Amino acid sequence: MFKRVPKLSKARVLISNDDGINAPGLKMLERTMRKLAGEVWVVAPETEQSAAAHSLTLRQPLRIRKVSARRFAINGTPTDSVLLGVNEVMKDKRPDLVLSGVNRGGNLGEDVTYSGTVAAALEGTLMGLPAVALSQVTEDGHPTKWSTAEHWLPKILKGLARVDFQPTVLMNVNFPDVPANKVSGIEVTRQGRRKIGGDLQHGTDPRGEPYFWVGPQRVEDRFLKGTDLEAVNRGAVAITPLSVDMTHRATLKKLKEFF
Repeated sequence: MFKRVPKLSKARVLISNDDGINAPGLKMLERTMRKLAGEVWVVAPETEQSAAAHSLTLRQPLRIRKVSARRFAINGTPTDSVLLGVNEVMKDKRPDLVLSGVNRGGNLGEDVTYSGTVAAALEGTLMGLPAVALSQVTEDGHPTKWSTAEHWLPKILKGLARVDFQPTVLMNVNFPDVPANKVSGIEVTRQGRRKIGGDLQHGTDPRGEPYFWVGPQRVEDRFLKGTDLEAVNRGAVAITPLSVDMTHRATLKKLKEFF
């Protein structure tokens, strides 16, 4: 079964993120979508949930706080926010499209397995809705170029609204860390290789106990052609279709020969 977003100007859109209800990227996306879509709802975590991945809150109650008209905060994860957004906040009529972001920082390579931004979109996909994760690549210590994402968002989303979404596929979009007028174009890419965790910081707390802190550095390949990392490194917007089904078909076939 395939689905397509109805005409964007008439679409009912749910926006979430992992940076929290007050994040500048969320506000920018909401502002942009109010010009593009028929109806915009925001259901996002109360606080930052970066690297929360696809975690679901099971052992404590969740609460919905109304911030303003069609804006709600959830005391949980990005996954919780989309789940409650669809099943409770918008239960009278499901959204036509789920958007997550715009995240401060790229979600490239293996980032997608840790990302709360991607997880919010993933939850939308699992609920049978077309979903897009959106991230603005940035460098620590430098101003985030929100204007780049804001400028290119309409073209990206109008284009994706014309695409048939397979039920197990979500779209992961990364905007490069260059001014809007320096973007080289839009490219459809595969997931690259970028693993966080090699840069462990360690120290001793005031009580004399050792601690470890996962540093921001990643081992990555920015030059492998056709990947999201290589594209944004050249200044392009990268669109990567991600699959919910993580089955490796070639290995599946090989295993059947033995079992």
